Amino acid sequence: MQHLSIGLDLGGTKIEVIVLSSNGETILRERIPTPPKNDFQTPDQQYQAIILAIKTLINTSEATLDYQFNKVGIGIPGAISPTTGLVKNANTTCLIGRAFKQDLEASFKQAKTFMIANDADCFVVSEAKDGAAKNSNSVFGVIIGTGCGGGLVINQQLITGPNAITGEWGHNPLPWLDPSDELIPCYCGKLGCIETFLSGPGFSHHAHQTHSPESKVKLKFDEALSLQLSAQQWHKKLLANDSEAIKIFDTYARRLAKSLASVINIIDPEVIVLGGGMSNIDYLYQRVPELLTEYVFSDEVLTRLVKAEFGDSSGVRGAARLV
Repeated sequence: MQHLSIGLDLGGTKIEVIVLSSNGETILRERIPTPPKNDFQTPDQQYQAIILAIKTLINTSEATLDYQFNKVGIGIPGAISPTTGLVKNANTTCLIGRAFKQDLEASFKQAKTFMIANDADCFVVSEAKDGAAKNSNSVFGVIIGTGCGGGLVINQQLITGPNAITGEWGHNPLPWLDPSDELIPCYCGKLGCIETFLSGPGFSHHAHQTHSPESKVKLKFDEALSLQLSAQQWHKKLLANDSEAIKIFDTYARRLAKSLASVINIIDPEVIVLGGGMSNIDYLYQRVPELLTEYVFSDEVLTRLVKAEFGDSSGVRGAARLV
C-alpha cells in the first residue's frame, strides 16, 4: 500500500483537508465552513465545534480511503508558543491560550500525532517546494485573506525563529503613512497594523470608508468577516473600469507595495508569493511591482512577485508535508 499524508488548513472561513500521495498527487480534498464565532455564546463552544469539525474531516477521510493516519499536519492562523505549548497570535481568537495539539490528540481513541504549524509557514513550504517559487533560494510567502500572515523559506528550509514568529509582517505598522491612512485597532491590541489595511476585512473596511466617508463604522476583525464579500464586489467594478474602484485598488496596491518593500529591505528574497483571497486580483501583479521602486532601498527591484501556483490549496498542501 502506498504511503499517504494528510493535512488540514484551519482558516477563518473554511477548514480544508487534503490527502497527498508520496509524489504529491492529490488523492482526496474536501472543505467545510469554519464554525463561525457568532453561532456560539462562548469562545469555548466555538473551540469545541472546531475540534469536532477537524475530527469529523479526518474520520471521514480515513473511512473513504480505508487508510489509517498516525500523523496529521495542521496549519493554523497563529502559532504554538515555544515556552507554553499553547496557541498564541491567532486571529481565530477562540484558539488563543489553548492546548490545541493535546486537545486534538485526546479527541481520538486511536493514537495520532498532530504536527501543528502556522498557516503561512505551510503555504510558503508548499510554494517553495514545487509551486510558483520552486528552484528559488529565498522565498517569502504572504497570505492576504482573512488575516495577513507570512513565512520564510531559505534553501528549502522553513525558518521559524526562537519566538515562532518569523514572517509576521502583518503585525508591523503600515510604513510611510499618508494623511488619509486611518489607523484602526487590530485584534492583537495594536493600532494601525498592516493587517488592518491589507487583509480582506481590512480592504473592505477602508473601501467602505472611501465610498461612504460619512460612515462611523469601525472594523472588528473577529466579527466582520462578512465584509470580505465587498472585496469581491469591488473587484467586479475594477474589471468594469469603474473609476472609484480603480482609485480604491490603487490605494490598496500602494499600501501593499510599501509593506512588501519593508520586507524586501530586510530579507531581500528572490521571490514573494502571494496567497489568500486578495491574491486573486491580477491588477496587483502589474501595479505593485511598478510601485515597489519608490520604497525599496535599491536602484532596481529584482525580487519577483508571483501568484501562488496551488491557489488556496497551498496552505493545506504544506500542512500535509509536515508529516
